Amino acid sequence: MSRYDNVMKFFLEQKEENEKRTKENIEKYRKGTCEIKVVSKDIIDKDATVNIKQKGHEFKFGANLFMLDEFETEEKNRIYREKFPELFNLATLPFYWNTVEPEEGKFRFDKNCPRIYRRPSIDLCMEYCKEKNIEPKCHCLNYDSLIPDWTKSLSLDEYKKKLENRFKLISERYSKVIPSFEVTNETLQSNHNAEFFMEDDFLEWSYLKADEYFPNNKLIINDYNIWDPTDNNRNYYYMQIERLLRNGIKHLDTIGLQFHCFFPEDKEEMYAKQRFNPARLYKLFDLFSKFGIEEQITEMTIPARGNSEENERVQADLTESLYRLLFSHPAMNAIIYWNLVDGYGYKAEPGDMTAGENIYYGGFLRFDMTEKPVYKQLNHLINEEWNTSETLKVKDKLNFKGFYGDYEAELHYDNKAIKKEFSISKGKENSIEL
Repeated sequence: MSRYDNVMKFFLEQKEENEKRTKENIEKYRKGTCEIKVVSKDIIDKDATVNIKQKGHEFKFGANLFMLDEFETEEKNRIYREKFPELFNLATLPFYWNTVEPEEGKFRFDKNCPRIYRRPSIDLCMEYCKEKNIEPKCHCLNYDSLIPDWTKSLSLDEYKKKLENRFKLISERYSKVIPSFEVTNETLQSNHNAEFFMEDDFLEWSYLKADEYFPNNKLIINDYNIWDPTDNNRNYYYMQIERLLRNGIKHLDTIGLQFHCFFPEDKEEMYAKQRFNPARLYKLFDLFSKFGIEEQITEMTIPARGNSEENERVQADLTESLYRLLFSHPAMNAIIYWNLVDGYGYKAEPGDMTAGENIYYGGFLRFDMTEKPVYKQLNHLINEEWNTSETLKVKDKLNFKGFYGDYEAELHYDNKAIKKEFSISKGKENSIEL
């Protein structure tokens, strides 16, 4: 079989059932009805119309913002700044301890701080997010793998004091302007750099301290190891979350699920049964939804494995199929892709496609910043197919159904136009007056 057939096998076999489910669920869980009331009888009698145009999504489509102003040319920096908000309304910001505080007491928050590749300063990212109306997200507060060298000689008590001080400083600076914070990341992995990681209270301490310093923010747990063979309550990650809740952790708002496909091409047929299988994916997400906590795909990489036409088609069709499925699941609130551009991944020199994350060709833009088919297909999904725009003839009351998000209504009558912004939100009674 071709690579396409191997990767898409289960989507093709389950095509009818999966398409029916995703279509019905998107209509049921991603759209709501809004009532429009026109209060002037004079306008109603003048054959008026209302143009409805969606301006943004309530559901979050995101990516990491690690290459903001990090490219080797200003032209590439400009294209990145323009392309990012065309698809994304959320950005993951690099709060890694080793690059936020590489020297004890010397923080890289300010936009003019010394540069570190793929780690733009937090304030620079915040400035860009505000300019483009993108929601920033912290990644993350306590990630043992990327800690400063200066912490490695600290005693356990000293380390915890420094870590708590990090929570405190981040809270003071960003808790009012960043809605959500990943608290822990990849704690089911075997690698660790600090003695604290091996302590029994690593998780509980982290969430209790996060609740103390971020009481009004959304707190997220994040892990890659969601893919163990079981999709029942003996799943490793499920049991970890279950233990946290049983041990009294009440402030946990979001279950983060990583979806990196970092495995070799000759293993794709085997992994397809697990990761590219609609029935299995729905069962897995249904499992975590038993907690009654929202879910999000926090980090996603779908490989093209090269820039041939066939490879880029595999990436585009698989990514679109996965986005449709993920968008349709009622527990999901965000899909956050990882690297937007090929050739600038972790553990590789820029343009070296033989090392690190670069080997997967997982971006939506090529190294020269041109759009890949996956970019075009997702742009169509997010900004066209999953976007509501229509014109309605005015009467005293009228309803329309649209995707949850921000809208603009423009009332036309007697060669006049009146505009009003409004939102359709999940779980609310939505209505506006014109």
